[in-house]
Amino acid sequence: MSAESVTAAEEEYLQIIFWLQEAGLPMTAANVARAMQLSPPTVHEMVGRLERHGYIKRGEDKAIAFTDSGAQEAEGIVRRHRLIERFLTDVLGIPWDEVHEEAERLEHAMSPVLEQRMLAAIGEAKTCPHGHPILAGARLAGVPLADVEVGASVRVLRFENEAEDVLRYLKNAGLEPGLEGTLAERDAEQVVLQGADGRRCVLTPSVAETVSVLADPSPPSRTALPEQLVLGQRYGR
Repeated sequence: MSAESVTAAEEEYLQIIFWLQEAGLPMTAANVARAMQLSPPTVHEMVGRLERHGYIKRGEDKAIAFTDSGAQEAEGIVRRHRLIERFLTDVLGIPWDEVHEEAERLEHAMSPVLEQRMLAAIGEAKTCPHGHPILAGARLAGVPLADVEVGASVRVLRFENEAEDVLRYLKNAGLEPGLEGTLAERDAEQVVLQGADGRRCVLTPSVAETVSVLADPSPPSRTALPEQLVLGQRYGR
């Protein structure tokens, strides 16, 4: 199946399934629904379509696996998406909390020539502006910020959820990949990272679950997938 035949909706699902695989999470329709914060019936319909189109296959336990062509398609989509995000941020100066949806609009029609030009333009950058590796297989293992003990040293690796409203919330909170600091507070209401540069980043616990960090001392490595994202007292998703 050619890249031109993939719909934008199918690409979005292939990216999410690729992320589940990349993060080491079970590749199930239930986890796709949780990652996308969508209803199970909506996800079930699209997963069935991806299976009929030959991108994925499902075992008797309903676990999802890529077909060879599906894996190649998903990897290419993700690579192009993250490359475009980096190009839009570094070269065109678009704020990093605005580039995810822009990249989704552009990635479908990206030619190999344009891809090579963009790679040359971003120089030595290895990740998208949200911290995900542009090339498959280069992901560093991290732990959710929500797991880190108070007093631990922290470096932000990436944002696992790239929905625009979540990214906007994180940017407004002062968080960004590469930020170093100390976990200052953690309770049922908030998680507070005190940056080495003096900034104070306050997140809800469910959003802190989606921020992967390196920590010292470190809790066990895992990728969190919250049932529901709560961005703030009056703003949920």
